[in-house]
Amino acid sequence: MVNLIWAFMAIIGIIYAMFNGTMDEVNKAIFESTDEAVTLSIGLISVLVFWLGIMRIAEEAGILAVLAKLFRPIVERLFPDIPKDHPAIGYILSNITANIFGLGNAATPMGIKAMEQMKQLSGSDTASRSMITFLAINTSSLTIIPTTVIAIRMQYDSAAPTEIVGTTILATIASTLSAIIIDRIFYYRSVWRK
Repeated sequence: MVNLIWAFMAIIGIIYAMFNGTMDEVNKAIFESTDEAVTLSIGLISVLVFWLGIMRIAEEAGILAVLAKLFRPIVERLFPDIPKDHPAIGYILSNITANIFGLGNAATPMGIKAMEQMKQLSGSDTASRSMITFLAINTSSLTIIPTTVIAIRMQYDSAAPTEIVGTTILATIASTLSAIIIDRIFYYRSVWRK
């Protein structure tokens, strides 16, 4: 559906440019944007590779295990439907840890694995309570080091690319707490209706 919306918007824009006589400007914008997108992607790859390497070092040094132990009691309370020794808990912890370091691309495979494990656990095609909670938390994405945003700011020659760290921490704490509260409100409302 999203692909249809984007295609529709592109077609409308091209038709409008044809009737408006600005097709040359549209062509110029397309080629400049693609060039800029490739440059930005290459810059992001270098930063992501660096942080993925740091994350691998943290994993080998046991820092991720310490973070997983720190967050395990919280995760077990947030996901009471999942047994404590189930692999889904490990994937959820890995996903949350990657998101904390701002590595959304690294967190995605772990998030998909967590969802697969929770789907097997529920044995249903409908989203379980744990899957909905995980989606809410993953979407709000608690972040301490916003590596991708810092990389983009560095790519565009920001004078202080890391000045957003404090506000990012505050914003993501607020969004994660809001996601958990809203998730619980809707869950308990559905329980009370039954």
